[in-house]
Amino acid sequence: MKAYAVILCGGSGSRMGKKENKTLLKIGGVPSAVRCARAFAPAVAGTVLVARAGDEKLFRDALAAYGVPALAVVPGGEDRQSSALAGLRALPADADIALIHDGARPFVTEEIVRRVMESVEKYGSGVAAVPARDTVKRADPDGRVLETLDRSELWQMQTPQGFPVRDLLRAHETAPGRYTDDAALMEAAGYPVRLVMGGYDNIKLTSPEDLRMANGMLTPRVGTGWDAHRLMEGRELWLGGVKIPYEKGLLGHSDADAALHALTDALLGAAALGDIGKLFPDSDKKYKGISSLILLEEAARAITGRGFSIGNVDVTILAQAPKLAPYIPQMREKIAGALRIGADQVSVKATTSEGMGFEGRGEGISAQATAVLFR
Repeated sequence: MKAYAVILCGGSGSRMGKKENKTLLKIGGVPSAVRCARAFAPAVAGTVLVARAGDEKLFRDALAAYGVPALAVVPGGEDRQSSALAGLRALPADADIALIHDGARPFVTEEIVRRVMESVEKYGSGVAAVPARDTVKRADPDGRVLETLDRSELWQMQTPQGFPVRDLLRAHETAPGRYTDDAALMEAAGYPVRLVMGGYDNIKLTSPEDLRMANGMLTPRVGTGWDAHRLMEGRELWLGGVKIPYEKGLLGHSDADAALHALTDALLGAAALGDIGKLFPDSDKKYKGISSLILLEEAARAITGRGFSIGNVDVTILAQAPKLAPYIPQMREKIAGALRIGADQVSVKATTSEGMGFEGRGEGISAQATAVLFR
């Protein structure tokens, strides 16, 4: 059976105190909606994002920036139920199962997705949920307790919520009212709903406290890198992916961009993937004269392929000459593009050694870098 994901991203950020759509807020450097799409990608045949009307391009750009595929980004409706229906109607004809997910749940995992899919295939439905941990009481509008509910029978609903596409569409067509999730819709339409274990980390972003909690749940991985190359005549000077006008350039097997080499080492170190020489040995002729931006892009793919996202990077270039300040904004843009992150996540600084050392004597240029990753 072919399963497709429908990720609902129509929520505003008003309760977050933010102007932008809350599913575009970054958690560990990656927008919530992108994190969701990444989790579904290995398990489903395709993904449709449902955005607030007018926000479609923002989501297409976000997915493209992080290299995450999606079949379509379509406008939603006035509430969750109509948005879910818009996503269902955008699915291809071969869709057997729809997994409806809230784009504000950035910590959904592939394991949860597969549990839901397996339940739909076996029982005809699968809804991620977790047993209630706290005692729950029913009270009147004045706060007077009416009864204490049996916690052993209570579950907190999450997403994804999976059902056969045919049944979901029929439930939408016959729905007697408006419902806050697909499970309630299916219940009202007379379909059995089966719960599967979600995850207590599968939280939903609603308030500023949720956003702080989400970022706090991520454990950072920090890596450092250092590189240096000799200056010589007859070579082009490349630093931070930018060609710098100067009478000398750095000597090396590639373009000898010390700044990008240090940054690549920092990223690989944070992910415990070795160093630049391990991935791109200077004994390999295919790397001779290669742009270090290409090496940085390949290293970034290796890192994200192992489930890491980039929080931020910081590069310091040590050179007596030439003056690098005019080129720093362009360096930041080049690095951000190679890493598929925002320029606000990239810091580049340049300084001198006050005439000391090989940098001060104009014999070479060195660079050091720090990178923070999240898993």
